[in-house]
Amino acid sequence: MLDLMGGPSPVLEPLGDRIVRHHLTAGAWVDVLPGWVHGSDDIFETLLADRIGWRAERRQMWDDMVDVPRLLRWFGRDEELPHPTLTEAREQLSAHYAAELGEPFVTAGMCLYRDGKDSVAWHGDTLGRSAREDTMVAIVSFGSPRNLMLRPRAGQAETLRFPQGHGDLIVMGGTCQRTWEHAIPKTARPVGPRVSVQFRPINVA
Repeated sequence: MLDLMGGPSPVLEPLGDRIVRHHLTAGAWVDVLPGWVHGSDDIFETLLADRIGWRAERRQMWDDMVDVPRLLRWFGRDEELPHPTLTEAREQLSAHYAAELGEPFVTAGMCLYRDGKDSVAWHGDTLGRSAREDTMVAIVSFGSPRNLMLRPRAGQAETLRFPQGHGDLIVMGGTCQRTWEHAIPKTARPVGPRVSVQFRPINVA
């Protein structure tokens, strides 16, 4: 399918049986589907536009206020997403995981990693209900590939690496936010910008 500019329009691959589930420890799991979104360039260009409203934030770290090493944008449940394929993606994810999750994905948090210096430190999404309940966070990546790292909160198990490229999907589920941590480390390699779109149920952050 082509858009009016002659490029391929975004197309979502059927979720179906192509998703590969990796069972971790303590009831955590990760689903991976490379190349879920075909023709992702149009979405990526839309997400890089100024009208998205990217914000630079500062946060307290020990005794200092420091710059957050990435740009942020949060879309609440009543906000229109900046590209119709993202709305379709959220609906497909909600339908696919309905039996396990028991509720839809409703919010979309977005991070813009401008280059290899931008990152996110080790953490779990444990603000809100995810601090005490099993839940899911579905992440779709656009732009330059970066590694999503996971490690258990307890013990000395090996850190896992999941490369996330243009149009790739990864879903963290079960106890993952409570019993495991994830991060996007800095890299000295020359990399371009990357946008991650994180779909979550209500009151999960």
